[in-house]
Amino acid sequence: MPLEDGDPARWRGQQVNGEVSGTPHSKGTGGTPPRGTPAPNSSRMETVAEGWELGPALGDRDVTAEGKPQRVGQEMEQREEALMAELSELVQKVVKSSSWWERHGVDISILTCSFLLLPAGFLCLRSAQAIPFLAGVLTLGVVHHTLTVKGSHLASHNALTESKSWGKVWAIFFIEICSAFTAEQATYNHVKIHHGYTNVIGLGDSSTWKLPFLNRYIYMFIAPLAVPIITPLVALDLLRNVEWKAALRTLCCMFLGLYCHYWLLLHLSGFQSPWSALLCMLLTRSLLAHPYIHVNIFQHIGLPMFAADRKPKRIHLMSLGVLNLPRNTLLDWSFGHSLISCHVEHHLFPSLSDNMCLKIKPIVSQYLKQKKLPYNEDTYASRLRLFLQRYEELMVHTPPITELVGIQ
Repeated sequence: MPLEDGDPARWRGQQVNGEVSGTPHSKGTGGTPPRGTPAPNSSRMETVAEGWELGPALGDRDVTAEGKPQRVGQEMEQREEALMAELSELVQKVVKSSSWWERHGVDISILTCSFLLLPAGFLCLRSAQAIPFLAGVLTLGVVHHTLTVKGSHLASHNALTESKSWGKVWAIFFIEICSAFTAEQATYNHVKIHHGYTNVIGLGDSSTWKLPFLNRYIYMFIAPLAVPIITPLVALDLLRNVEWKAALRTLCCMFLGLYCHYWLLLHLSGFQSPWSALLCMLLTRSLLAHPYIHVNIFQHIGLPMFAADRKPKRIHLMSLGVLNLPRNTLLDWSFGHSLISCHVEHHLFPSLSDNMCLKIKPIVSQYLKQKKLPYNEDTYASRLRLFLQRYEELMVHTPPITELVGIQ
């Protein structure tokens, strides 16, 4: 099983659906932290980086007094490649010793259970009593986000199966039918751009998540409710970038997914009015939209950003520019470990499933700490306070570029 994506894309593309995110993700005036600070003003974030300092960009004339920047740069590159190779070997041993159940079965079972809960959710909505009705809304909301976030994310990385053909089928099903998005653009923008250029300005810097014309409270607490409406509209706009056959297929799949949801609400749940059915669709599809938006900005924005021609090698880029949140039962189920508590592991080894990211987490965290590399962790509440306090700096203004890192 490959542990890394292929060659990163060489041109810019729109980042959408993120993490499920190119996955729809800077800093400016007022209290800007020193360059290289792994995360601004986060009191509870753990950044293991003793001996890890930000130095001048390799290749500058002042790198060495002897005037040998090229040699220094080559030595740095070789060391960084050796670190990634060593970590990859450790992870590969774990993957090879893991069963199919651990590699794929656990996550497939979660998605299957979500499908099996759909009838119960629709039937609960038939009730005139508040508690069963709310149980139906909660069930359908959690199932929807499990299929659209966890399912789409795993499918975009071909992490549900080792077959590329079946991987394509699952990508179309989860991304286009369930999520009402375009599979080609979601995969390209998330896998090639966001993962290939994580926290690189103008490419994988998560800037497409920003809406600078909105104030902090509207963006953080009201705008997420519009995600179910915005998602298919963005998908329709992106269809201009795909060939007509793929565009036609996407339109059919999007219509099928949306209409099936609407039809079931009318005929299985017993909604009498088309508008009440549409309102229920919006409610269930936006149930976890707030943490979806929050997670996608919390784990990258506010961390070091780099220029495309002066970015560090993969292991340093991911350890500096990615952050893990604590485990959470609801979000672990609905979004998956790779988007919550194992995001660093996911960015280092994006083709692994959620369960495998959780399994290699102790190895990755121990290795990075042992090598004095950053391993960023913070709580959801801490990141929320940070973004509310520094919204203008993080989400409105352009972030400063961090100089290429080096071990001094």
